[in-house]
Amino acid sequence: MLFVNFNGEILPADTKVLTVANRGFKYGDGLFESMRMLKGQLKFAAEHAGRLQKGMKALKIDGYSQMDSWFLKEKSEQLASVNKIKHGRLRLTVYRDADGLYTPSQNKAGYLLEIQPVDEPRYFLNSKGLIIDVFTELSKPTNFLSNIKTCNSLVYVLAGIHKSQNNLDDVLLLNQNGFLCEASSSNVFVYYQNHLYTPALSEGCVEGVMRQVVIDIAKRIGVPLTEAQINPEILYEADEVFLTNAVKGIQSVMGYGIRRYFNKVSKALMDELNKL
Repeated sequence: MLFVNFNGEILPADTKVLTVANRGFKYGDGLFESMRMLKGQLKFAAEHAGRLQKGMKALKIDGYSQMDSWFLKEKSEQLASVNKIKHGRLRLTVYRDADGLYTPSQNKAGYLLEIQPVDEPRYFLNSKGLIIDVFTELSKPTNFLSNIKTCNSLVYVLAGIHKSQNNLDDVLLLNQNGFLCEASSSNVFVYYQNHLYTPALSEGCVEGVMRQVVIDIAKRIGVPLTEAQINPEILYEADEVFLTNAVKGIQSVMGYGIRRYFNKVSKALMDELNKL
């Protein structure tokens, strides 16, 4: 049996802790962090804490200063120890703990921390490249909420359903202007004419922790990189496409339609990532 941390209390994971009044359930009034633990240590704690605090502040949820890197590391490592997990995937959901309808009675924060075991003690590049397509049924708006991993995730749910119904490994989302935004649970990078591109935050993508880590690595090892507005037509001409998130690290894409890609840059970046 796995255990969770619900507002500081360690409970069996099947405990019914949410009431019908929970604002995360009723209104999607909250946000979350997906994180990776390797060898009993939370990876990139400072980066996750920074994004979490920034998101809580934007959503006007109080207590964001308390959810710093020390808080994330302590709570994550405590929960991993209770569950006897060394390598795992963590999800911290923070919600507005209040009564009221659309207008909350207060802005107090509540949280739920979960963990699932993962076998791998490091990040591994996928041995079989992903087959992807572009999801066009619903676009993602571009505003200050777009960069936050909020509990309102219907665009990703519908993208995931489209992925499953069409036997794809992943799909790319477009923003409201028809430009590349991100994948269903990852940020996207495109290598074209010896230059690496990723959608700028102004294009509506989530401000991914692994996205920034990869940007920093690319600059450090001399890979030219630009955060830009990207026309999806570039996918027909690109030499390489890969996806990034905090749990899987880097995942290479093999094909889009009849187009096939290499994975040379993603391999080099993954090697550098594991050195961290």
